[in-house]
This record gives sequence, structure tokens and C-alpha cells, in this order.
Amino acid sequence: MKSFALFLLVTVSIFALSFKQDFTEPIQLNFETHFKGKPDENSPYFALTAMTWKYSYESTIYRNRVAINLKNEVSVDKSRSWVKWDKIKNEEIKASLLHHEQGHVNIHYILLLESDRVLKNRTYSVKNYKNQISDLANQISRYFDTMQRNYDEETEHGSNHKMQARWDKIIDDKIAESKAAMVAESGK
Repeated sequence: MKSFALFLLVTVSIFALSFKQDFTEPIQLNFETHFKGKPDENSPYFALTAMTWKYSYESTIYRNRVAINLKNEVSVDKSRSWVKWDKIKNEEIKASLLHHEQGHVNIHYILLLESDRVLKNRTYSVKNYKNQISDLANQISRYFDTMQRNYDEETEHGSNHKMQARWDKIIDDKIAESKAAMVAESGK
């Protein structure tokens, strides 16, 4: 019986660890692993990185306060992400394209950090917390959707190297800022 209990404990621990969100670094893209979808031949672009953001929570009401246990994750949708290999003429173009697509992933990583920080650190109304959480999540999603569009437009989908370098700095700074805010708030 002890060995069965130990087996169950180890199995549950491994299962729980496999779903633990890693907030330390963004997903690192690689064409062979993350781009399994069929290219859109009508698209003028050489690649598309499809990302998803999912959140869920459990709520507890205690003494007229709502506490939430948030599960928050981002992922690359490999089946919807694609690359047009026939358009990549050399290693320099391949590296530049992957670098630009990594920027999209890094923006989604900022979304992960910020949504975790913002959703967890709000005071919600007992009567209306589900709507408040949903509205806040929608605002966050719209903000980062706009950021993704601005990133593509301003960098001309990675072909404007000066603007790409500017956005690289913006993204790096925002990641550092978001990580620092999480650390500061966790120490409260």
C-alpha cells in the first residue's frame, strides 16, 4: 500500500509540474519545431506565428473579499504557425525572419507577465467579480493585440531593420519592467 501511495504522489507531482507555467523566459522559437501549419499562399508574408493566451481561475470568497487562484499560460499554436520555405533565399533572411517572429512571442510573454500581475492584484466585487475579471482580461488582450499589429506595421514585418532594432529595445525593456513589477508585488 505504501508503494502505491508513493507511486500516486510521484505521478501527481510529475503531472502538476508538467502544467506549471514557466515565467522565467519567453518560448524560444525554432522553425522546425514551431511552424507545422500549411502556409497561406495568398498571404504576402513569409511566416506567421500563431499564439494563444489562456487563463482560468478558481475563486474563494472570504469576509466579503474575492481571492483568485489564477492559471495563466501562453503557447505557440504549431498547427496554425507556418513559414514559406520557398521565399527564404539564404541564412541571413532565415535568421532575420526568425528574429522578427521571436518578437511576436516576446510580446506574448509580456502579455503573460502583465496579465498575471494585473489579474491577481485587483480587488474584485463579490457580486460582479466574474464580469470584472472577464472585462479586465479583454482589455489586456486588446492592448496586446494592438501592440502586435503596431510591431508588424512599424517594422514592416521585420524588413525595416532600423525599426526592428527599435522594437527589440522596446520589447526587452518591457520584459525587464514587467519582471521587476512581478518581483516587487510578490514581496508585498
